[in-house]
Amino acid sequence: MVAADGKMRFTDVANVQQLLRLIQSIPSPKAEPFKQWLAQVGYERMQEIENPELATQRARELYKAKGYPDDWIERRMRSIAIREELTDEWQQHGVREQKEYSILTAEIAKATFGITPSEHKAIKSLKSQNLRDHMTDLELIFSMLGEAATTEMVKANHPIGFVENTKVARQGGKIAGDARKELEKKTQKKVVSATNYLPEKKTKKID
Repeated sequence: MVAADGKMRFTDVANVQQLLRLIQSIPSPKAEPFKQWLAQVGYERMQEIENPELATQRARELYKAKGYPDDWIERRMRSIAIREELTDEWQQHGVREQKEYSILTAEIAKATFGITPSEHKAIKSLKSQNLRDHMTDLELIFSMLGEAATTEMVKANHPIGFVENTKVARQGGKIAGDARKELEKKTQKKVVSATNYLPEKKTKKID
């Protein structure tokens, strides 16, 4: 990686999973709070596997703690349910790989909003953040429409495998995209917005 002197040098790196594993292996008492936190998170995850409703409840609480309004939270939770129904249908129709899910989702989003998810994130000044967690009400609604339409078309037409489901994903997204264009024509406003829910950066006051 590029070092402070501008030269490329060998660097020790780790992803999040590896860093957490390293914390687990540290014998120092100072690491104990982190180990207890990891144990708590693991326990909560096991609870959610036994009772999926707990995951939904905790998600609501997290959004609430971050300052999201209640009506937005309800729409976001509904979008998660619609997304899960769609992925269940894809799985039943021959889509197996996580990468394929991501590509199909991107096809719906591109047909819905006229831009790729990466371009959408750039407009909102997002990096690693979840795009849907920063969508406006209208963006969420059209995203849900595209995925709900795709779900219904998969149920009706029974596409098998990734290639056939890609065609249906584009068609489902087009339904939402056509609706978006019609609304934009009537309102003279773009649905895709730069609005996000990133915490405001505090600027230092200079006397």
